Amino acid sequence: MSPAILSAAAMFGFVTSITPGPNNMMLLASGLNFGVRRTLPHMFGISIGYVVLMLAAGLGLGEALREVPAAFLVLKAVGGVYMLWLAWHIARSAPPRELEGKASAASSGPRPMSFLGAVAFQWVNPKAWVIVVTAVATYVAPNNLVRDLIIVTGVCGLINLPSVGVWAVFGASLRRLLRDPLWRRRFNVTMAALLVVSLWPLLATSP
Repeated sequence: MSPAILSAAAMFGFVTSITPGPNNMMLLASGLNFGVRRTLPHMFGISIGYVVLMLAAGLGLGEALREVPAAFLVLKAVGGVYMLWLAWHIARSAPPRELEGKASAASSGPRPMSFLGAVAFQWVNPKAWVIVVTAVATYVAPNNLVRDLIIVTGVCGLINLPSVGVWAVFGASLRRLLRDPLWRRRFNVTMAALLVVSLWPLLATSP
C-alpha cells in the first residue's frame, strides 16, 4: 500500500470518526451524565465494534449487502428503531444528583452503555456500515485484500478511539456548567433530538 493511499485512509478514518453521528451524540450525553471513566467501556466498545465490522465487511458482508438491497433495508429499519429507543432513554436520563439518596438508584437508575452493547450497536448503525463499506471499497485493493484490509482497519481503528473519546471528554467538561437539573434535562433532550435527526441522512444512504 502506497503512503498516499495510507494517508488518505487515515484522513478518511479521522473525518468519519470525529464528525457528529449516533455514536458521538451518545458519547457526548454519556460524558455529561456519567463522566469519562464510566463511559470508557462505551468508547472501547465503539472502536472494537468498528474494527470487527470493517473486517467483516472486507471479508464479504459488505458485498453481500450490496447484492441484497433488502438486507440493508432491514438493517436500516432495525437500526432506526433501536436508535429511537436510545434517544428516548437519553431524553429521560436523570442527572446523577436526582438519584442520590434513592435506594433503588443502583439497580434501576440510568447506566452508561456497556462494552458489549456498544460493540453490538455498530452492527445496526447505518452510518457505521456506510463508513466501513466505503473504506473497504476505496482503500483496499482486491489483489492484496487481506494485507490492505488489516492495514486500513488497523489505522482507522487506532484513529477512531481518540476521535470518539473527544466527545465523551467534551460532555464531561459540561458537567460543571450544567449542574442545574433543569439545564441537564434540556441538554439530554437536545442530544436525543440530534440523535433522531441524525437518522435521516443515514437512512437515506445505501452501502
